[in-house]
Amino acid sequence: MSSSSFVIRLETEGDAHILSELSAQAFGPGRFARSAYRVRESIPPVGVLCLCAMLGGRLVGGIRFTAISIGDQEGAALLGPLVVDPAEKGQGFGRALVEEGLARARSEGFSLVLLVGDMPYYGRFGFQPVAPGQMTLPGPVDPARLLAVELVPGALQRAVGQVKGHAR
Repeated sequence: MSSSSFVIRLETEGDAHILSELSAQAFGPGRFARSAYRVRESIPPVGVLCLCAMLGGRLVGGIRFTAISIGDQEGAALLGPLVVDPAEKGQGFGRALVEEGLARARSEGFSLVLLVGDMPYYGRFGFQPVAPGQMTLPGPVDPARLLAVELVPGALQRAVGQVKGHAR
C-alpha cells in the first residue's frame, strides 16, 4: 500500500453507487436476507463512521457502522458492511478501514462493536466470539461468526438480548 496515494475519508452521497456495486460483488444477491442486513434495514448508518478508502483518487473500499441496542442496552454499533475492491484485496485497505472505524467509534462514545464475520480476520482487531445465546439477531446466525469487541471494559458482559438497529 502506497501511503502517499492512500487516504481514508468520510463517505459522500456520490459514493453510494460504487459501494453498492462492491457489496454486490463481495456478498452476492442473497446479502439482503442475511441477519446483519436485516438489523440495518431502514436504519441510516452513523454518518461520522461511514468511511471510504481512496487509492490515487479511486474508491477501493468502504466501511459502515449502524447504531444498535442489545436488549435494553444502547451504545453499541454493528460493523458492516466492510467491502474492498476484489482487485485490491490483500493490500491492507480493509485493515486500515477497520482500525480507523473502531478508533472513531470509540471517540464517538460507542462501548461495543458487534459484527457477523470471520474470527481469523477480525480477531486481530480484538474481536472475540459472543457466548452462544447471549445475543439474538433477526434470523439465523452461525454462533461462531457473531463477534464483538469492547471499546469500554465490561460492555460485552452487559450486552444481553435481542439486537436491534436504531437511528442515532
